[in-house]
Amino acid sequence: MLTPDLLTALVAFAFVSSITPGPNNLMLMASGTNFGFVRTIPHMLGVSLGFTLMIVLVGAGLAQIFELYPVAHTVLKYASCAYLLYLAWKIATSAPPGSKGAAEEKSRPMTFVQAALFQWVNPKAWTMALTAVSAYTLPANPVMSLLVVAAVFGAVNLPSVGSWTLMGMQLRRFLSDPLKLRIFNVTMALVLVATLYPVVFGPAAH
Repeated sequence: MLTPDLLTALVAFAFVSSITPGPNNLMLMASGTNFGFVRTIPHMLGVSLGFTLMIVLVGAGLAQIFELYPVAHTVLKYASCAYLLYLAWKIATSAPPGSKGAAEEKSRPMTFVQAALFQWVNPKAWTMALTAVSAYTLPANPVMSLLVVAAVFGAVNLPSVGSWTLMGMQLRRFLSDPLKLRIFNVTMALVLVATLYPVVFGPAAH
């Protein structure tokens, strides 16, 4: 089992990495603003449970695939960037709540399955999972320590991402004007695109 000091450090790492801005949190804030808290719950659960499962699978040996086949990591990285650009476009063109027409039909919250699958193309999620597994699992007891790591992230992640949804929901009252909402959505989309900078141009990209 993890020592109290190591467990405390794990909880702190899980909280900081879960609460800080990233693709998941930015999209949840935008979803809270555009669709409200209740309609965003499947998205939040998909993020939290999907990432918890990701930690288990990464810890079970999936990371070794990237060591054996480095090209797989490169393919995943650029596929992730392409998908994030697509999501940014979807956020930027979201229809205001209550609007009519084709735009409203296309504008809907991310589903549980979509959010869970998104973790596998989320650069921040990969960084968090690989760091958590490498830093906090114990070689002497790998299975139990991996389950503890996954459980801690599962417990800490959901309220952390939920706070971003609440933040977005609170902003909703100030963004009742369609123009202000459009500016907010475009801004969030641009910030989401900006999160790709360290992925594409950072030291790890070269």
